[in-house]
Amino acid sequence: MNPRSAPLELLAPAGSPEALRAGVQAGADAVYLGYGAFNARRNAKNFSEEELAAAVSYCHLRGVKVYLTLNTLVSDRELRGAVDTARRGAELGVDAILVQDLGVAGLLRAALPGTALHASTQMTLHDLEGVRMAADLGMTRAVLSRELSRDDIAHICAHSPIEIEVFVHGALCMCYSGQCFFSSVIGGRSGNRGLCAQPCRLPYGWGEKKEGYPLSLKDMSLAAHLRELADMGVACAKIEGRMKRPEYVWVVTRVYAAALREGRDPTAEEMEQLRQAFSRQGFTSGYYEDRPGRDMFGVRQDTQPPQALFAQARAACQKETPRVGVTFTVEAAPGVPLAGTVSDGTHRAEVMGPVPEAARTRPLTAGEVEEQMAKTGGTPFRCDGVDARVAPGLSVPRAALNALRREALEELTALRTALPAVEYRPVSYPTRGRGGGEAPALVFSLRRWDQWSRRLMDFSPARVDLPLEELAARPADTRALVEAGVPLAAVLPRIAREGERPELAAQLGCVRQAGVDQALVGNLGLLAPAREAGFRLRGDFGLEVFNSCTLAELRRLGLESATASFELRLAQIRDLNKVLPTEVIVYGRLPLMITENCIHAVREGCRRDRGPCSKGVELVDRRGARFPVLRAPGCRSEIFNGDVLFLADRPEDYLRCGGAFARLLFTTEDAAACAAAAERYARPGRGDWTPQRPTRGLYYRDVE
Repeated sequence: MNPRSAPLELLAPAGSPEALRAGVQAGADAVYLGYGAFNARRNAKNFSEEELAAAVSYCHLRGVKVYLTLNTLVSDRELRGAVDTARRGAELGVDAILVQDLGVAGLLRAALPGTALHASTQMTLHDLEGVRMAADLGMTRAVLSRELSRDDIAHICAHSPIEIEVFVHGALCMCYSGQCFFSSVIGGRSGNRGLCAQPCRLPYGWGEKKEGYPLSLKDMSLAAHLRELADMGVACAKIEGRMKRPEYVWVVTRVYAAALREGRDPTAEEMEQLRQAFSRQGFTSGYYEDRPGRDMFGVRQDTQPPQALFAQARAACQKETPRVGVTFTVEAAPGVPLAGTVSDGTHRAEVMGPVPEAARTRPLTAGEVEEQMAKTGGTPFRCDGVDARVAPGLSVPRAALNALRREALEELTALRTALPAVEYRPVSYPTRGRGGGEAPALVFSLRRWDQWSRRLMDFSPARVDLPLEELAARPADTRALVEAGVPLAAVLPRIAREGERPELAAQLGCVRQAGVDQALVGNLGLLAPAREAGFRLRGDFGLEVFNSCTLAELRRLGLESATASFELRLAQIRDLNKVLPTEVIVYGRLPLMITENCIHAVREGCRRDRGPCSKGVELVDRRGARFPVLRAPGCRSEIFNGDVLFLADRPEDYLRCGGAFARLLFTTEDAAACAAAAERYARPGRGDWTPQRPTRGLYYRDVE
């Protein structure tokens, strides 16, 4: 499966050329950086084309790999630019490209077949089946969600067909990466587009009181678990921080590099240096140790930068650390030019010098040759040995030996930094789709059994969705609805970790036996289990359909329909080439976050023994906006927008989208409100029912 013998790779962030140099000089084995407009840290300085070329050359000379981040969602109009960015990065020598967007992954797989692709953490890969799916999509490495425990990681590593990368230090998002819509829905700046405004770092309260920071987690640190990660078979330990200053990158990378190199845990002094560089009231390893809860939360306190530590970092970045071990061979024989070779174990450079003369006084010795060849100071090279083959009675000037060394290292430099031959195959881009056509069929997505009523069937829905665990809890009622002709579908959880799989499999079997044959799937890891259980597959919003190529990828994977991202404008949805029947969410509280930490439990302890924890809880921000917090499968929390997406008074707009289905997403509504909303959409232009706080969502404004 995934046996490993190579040492754990240390991957450092490079938000700027200065940060890249800091990471390399501190001991990173690889760096990741952004170039162009399609990376998840667009507010970082990032790299111009000239800077990227220089960065790759700088890193490859020193034996450091470079990974290009192309890990955002991309619209149809941007697809060509994304492929061009990836192609240019490959031509400049990047070692791999990180991607989030399924459509982009498919295009790059076809356009750049020889280029390694890594699945970004934005793909929300948190189980073995998701990693296997990423491998099927052409990924050579998967970056796991930060929320996983050591047992989860170990299980995935033991069976994964591709390399596994794990975050070991830096900021923790409250929401699973790739599933956060808080910043975009509230402020129009999308984390899936690289411009997250970090609303999780703001104060919130319960009811009217601003109690603190219930969405702000401490930074993670797994510095004490590096040997364990290596033993599991993790390929790469990743440090977060492309928005951080170069001094931070140097401090953190140096501590982790020393611990890996020396096979030990960081010292107390080193942990204090990590804290000084940046922390939010300390660090946490709560997810890794499977101990979520209050201790994981913290905020950044106003402190002065550690002047002495950062001054040390700046000084160290200006020095060259000799990282590349080389061996020399020098032959001095009468009547033939001085011959020198240098090898780094992979590359070999050969150079020639002057013809040695007969010695008039003191002849050249092997020791003198070794002494001159070993003078590699100020370069990335470290002399590990010299084989000096010197015939007796010859004389060679020191200047000639120094020139031989310099020329040999220059030739070796050229070999190490040579650009690769890149295979590029032209690809076709999607043509513009059409809107209009048949009116979309209605889909009602319920969250609870008590939202169901017979009245809903008066509006002839194409599908009625209920969560898998709700259907499995009442199999007799489920079967009764199926036998009554209700087109039920099971909504699978967006997050389901390894330990939840047995219960999930039992639920799938129970619901399928009750007659339900459709499943709404919102993560890659549940496509195969749902298919194997006999369900027809439909794509939920968690699969992030942002372009036509993603629709094509999902059709290739066997899905019968997919849900368009609600971060798209209606006009963009209209223009999608709908090679797969497409669903548009037209009503409901939009999901903002799904969190591994149960917000209820963090606030007041687990409430399962005191009744359901999914009712009557709201977060309130500093402006008074309210956000319902509901229980999600696995005792997680899901935060929803307080305003309700409402388009029933403008049916001509969403009808022009050409969607096959118009979906009403019910959350906190009771059965009467569900039926009233359904009637308003089923009979456009009739009635005047509206929700209390309606919003148009993002459908009429551009998301950054």
